[in-house]
Amino acid sequence: MSEQATNAASRAPLWGELRYSRELLGLLADPELRSPRRRAHAQPVFLIPGLMAGDASLTVLRSWLQRRGHRVSSSGMRVNVDCAERGVGRLQAHLQASASRCSEPVVVIGQSRGGALARVLAVRNPQIVSTVVMLGSPVRDSLAVAPSVLQTVRWLARLGDLGLPGVLSSSCKDGSCCASFRADLTAPLPDGTRAIAIHSRSDAIVDWRACLDPHADHVEVDSSHCGMSVHPAVYRALDGLLELPLTA
Repeated sequence: MSEQATNAASRAPLWGELRYSRELLGLLADPELRSPRRRAHAQPVFLIPGLMAGDASLTVLRSWLQRRGHRVSSSGMRVNVDCAERGVGRLQAHLQASASRCSEPVVVIGQSRGGALARVLAVRNPQIVSTVVMLGSPVRDSLAVAPSVLQTVRWLARLGDLGLPGVLSSSCKDGSCCASFRADLTAPLPDGTRAIAIHSRSDAIVDWRACLDPHADHVEVDSSHCGMSVHPAVYRALDGLLELPLTA
């Protein structure tokens, strides 16, 4: 999927992203989701936020997972804007520490760009990642986003080009700095690693077709892009997924 084709494709209207509050209220109004049954042997989980977001953006999801009994680790990101390869390097250290503390493989959940980072972590760490979940993650084309978001990404890249530390640059798109990341983003996942790509056709930020990872199971919800971290349908999908036993 080329950038030109993506820009020409029809998208949900941006006002649809105003659904976040309604989606959160739907989650809080559901007694089974609001107060999930605590599991005695819940798998550890590692969370990664989306572009221009930090760990605080996944507070609701983190709290829900903890109520289920999961030991939850966060990315350490205040804002996810760094070069993808550098970002994965730092995340890998956090992931390895989490797996070591828990003495078992980890479920990695990433929203939007965080899902792309999660996928690469899964490819590179098959012994410590049992499952990767991508929430509205454009893994097939990282630039398959709304024009306003694409303009913001280009603005960030210009800051990176000028030398601002901790910010992605223009070379991340097709330069050598992220060549390994781009290869791993489309590589088959290791045997035994489960992958779930959750997408929404009414996502006004990311083109849903870019989320259809050919190596993952697909789950469709009717959600805003930002609302995937609080949408009841996403939580029901996660609830079922996290009940499945680990593969050998």
